[in-house]
Amino acid sequence: MKDLIQKFKENMIANANDPNFRHHQWFVKYHLEIVYQIAMELCDIYPEANRDMVEVLVWLHDYGKPLDFENEKDVTLVKGREKLTEIVFPPDFVDQAIEYTEFIDRRRDMDQYPIEVQIISSADAASHFVGPFYACWWHENPQKTVEELGRDNQKVHAKDWDRKMVLPEVKEAFKLRNEYKKEMWGEFPDKFLN
Repeated sequence: MKDLIQKFKENMIANANDPNFRHHQWFVKYHLEIVYQIAMELCDIYPEANRDMVEVLVWLHDYGKPLDFENEKDVTLVKGREKLTEIVFPPDFVDQAIEYTEFIDRRRDMDQYPIEVQIISSADAASHFVGPFYACWWHENPQKTVEELGRDNQKVHAKDWDRKMVLPEVKEAFKLRNEYKKEMWGEFPDKFLN
């Protein structure tokens, strides 16, 4: 299984590093690798999780993004399934990985889904609170005003914090980062020097 996962990971990294992908300069280092690290730490906390499934979901959850940014969700499911099948993952594993990816995209009642889905959803959301994720959005959209960029980021941030980040260990660990990110779009504390 490890060899199959490595092949899939390498394929996703090659896709994400394609210069035609708008996020190619940062997506692997500042998103996927962070999702991976957080997800593996969560697997240590939740040993009942299928670690192989979690690892595949790290590389699958955004699979369509570098291939067709505008239709990423559908492309993730179709092309992701094709690539997993081509690499010769077991058919039942492929079906489950695709089903779990569909669950991740629903972003509602995330705490009702299998632990592997909760891990990836939480790790994906948490990764946006680390490194230059929001700054990259600003860099890639220079035509927008600071207010528009702030509203864009605030919308993503709220979705991540309120719906995607469901595991309590992640919320606790990222509580201070949450406050800092709020300040990026003007939600300031009453006092800065408490």
